[in-house]
Amino acid sequence: METKFESNELIDRLPPHLKQYIKPQQYEQYTPINQAVWRYVMRKNVDYLSKVAHESYVDGLRQTGISIDEIPSMYGMNRILKEIGWAAVAVDGFIPPNAFMEFQAYKILVIASDIRQLENIEYTPAPDIIHEGAGHAPIIASPDYAEYLRRFGEIGAKAISSAHDFEMYEAVRKLSILKEAEGISKDQIDIAEAKVEALQNKKVEPSEIALIRNLHWWTVEYGLVGTVENPKIYGAGLLSSIGESAWCMQSGVKKIPYSIDAAYQDFDITKPQPQLYVTPDFAYLQEVLEEFANTMAVRKGGWRGLKKLIESKQLGTIELSTGLQVSGVFTRMIQNEDNEVVYFETEGETALAYREKEVIGHGISRHINGFRSPLGKLKGINLSIENMGPRDLQAYNFYDGKPISFEFESGITVEGLNVTGMRNLNGKLMLIQFTNCTVRYRDEVLFSPEDGDFDMAVGQEIVSAFAGAADYLSFDVRHHVSETETIHAKVSVEEKQLNELYAEVRNIRGGMESDTPLAEIFELVKRDHPNDWLLSLEIYELVADENSQFSMSVREYLTELKQRRPELGHLINNGLELIRKEIEIKD
Repeated sequence: METKFESNELIDRLPPHLKQYIKPQQYEQYTPINQAVWRYVMRKNVDYLSKVAHESYVDGLRQTGISIDEIPSMYGMNRILKEIGWAAVAVDGFIPPNAFMEFQAYKILVIASDIRQLENIEYTPAPDIIHEGAGHAPIIASPDYAEYLRRFGEIGAKAISSAHDFEMYEAVRKLSILKEAEGISKDQIDIAEAKVEALQNKKVEPSEIALIRNLHWWTVEYGLVGTVENPKIYGAGLLSSIGESAWCMQSGVKKIPYSIDAAYQDFDITKPQPQLYVTPDFAYLQEVLEEFANTMAVRKGGWRGLKKLIESKQLGTIELSTGLQVSGVFTRMIQNEDNEVVYFETEGETALAYREKEVIGHGISRHINGFRSPLGKLKGINLSIENMGPRDLQAYNFYDGKPISFEFESGITVEGLNVTGMRNLNGKLMLIQFTNCTVRYRDEVLFSPEDGDFDMAVGQEIVSAFAGAADYLSFDVRHHVSETETIHAKVSVEEKQLNELYAEVRNIRGGMESDTPLAEIFELVKRDHPNDWLLSLEIYELVADENSQFSMSVREYLTELKQRRPELGHLINNGLELIRKEIEIKD
């Protein structure tokens, strides 16, 4: 079995915490039925979407190397995607939102390599290669849209999550897996759906990742472009769903001009969407994205940003006015009467960085038990510490190797032996080291000599706060990897026989000789697989223009199937209509 994945220059530059999600595509595991599902959806999509999708879609299929007749190989796609500066990797279903977006920032398309079951041919809540490969990939051939996707990933990767987000992620991932797995009882699916619904209905303050995920849903997944009166499809969820791509164009689905308001519109992944947003063009998507980014902690910083990190209980980073970046799990802050942060703490492994590069000597090995520091200006001194030059430091008795005691405006006091200081590229002091140091706030000792050396961060304020580490190499980062894995059902004897028949028809269509005549294959389908409809449709496609007794009998059987299984009627009719159009083109 294949254990490695094909790499390239773009994939090689991914950080380790993203590479952990990549899996081999294992192309040989796609069955002939899988290939038939792909072909049916793609033929229907290209026929229909050429009329209602954004103009870049059909051309994008060609540019990204996506075939209508067979499931694309990731290696083949990457050879062509390289020409537009992108690449694709296979993953197992849903991955955490921050990781998904960070892949986009590196111009990598994340493709769930599994494919929906035949019974879910119209739509599945689970990400699959039809959704990702046939939905996302073609549109990135548009330069404006590709840049939006990259920029979205760059900003989205910094969005701060909450504990509720991770719970929702796990619930949705589990539901999507159960819905695509065979042999799962209705009770199991109902329980999983109820869990998702309960979490969706839970009244919680939406986190940054929840809000930006909404923007992603209403643009990248379910977006329309053009005018409200005459919209075109560009969202991958619509492009990959033969059901919803038609549904969304109906007047009953409300069309709304796209704006930042979409960030506050929740969605239900298990149901068709009752409203959709229309952007006038792809450039406008970036305008709204930047408008939203201006509300995020990564740009606003301050106590609200730090509060978000503390509540997330996840690895995050704050950047101070000196440029010093502190990465860790934040647990506490002290604020003054103006709500300004005058002290912060992290717990466990912490690293310091400057301009996304770890400060030498200040990685997790030094700060294994967390990091803490006061912030702000010194009491009675107008000049901030960060702006003090060597002479200023001497004037205020900051001598290397000399004991010193000083007080911040907040009332926090520091007393210890001054060892050394560290400045940034602009000459601003950003870190001071003390030994034998005691830090107090009112009656509380915040740091004592028993805690070791005290490294004090220098900065008047927090200018940025965001998810993840400033320098990803500082940590052996492992994003939240789900314990729920995609369920691959064992193929029964009956399914194996049916796949063999599909393979025979596929070979005949490809011009290869077959030991079993089409008429015999058809009789075997009727006798042994009476609920299957797609193979009979494929057989009819090969003989429809013959106007023979055999072609008529296949057509009659399809009509009987529609009566016996009315839920399949529109799928069979769609297939017959495609065949009719193809015959007309030949004639």
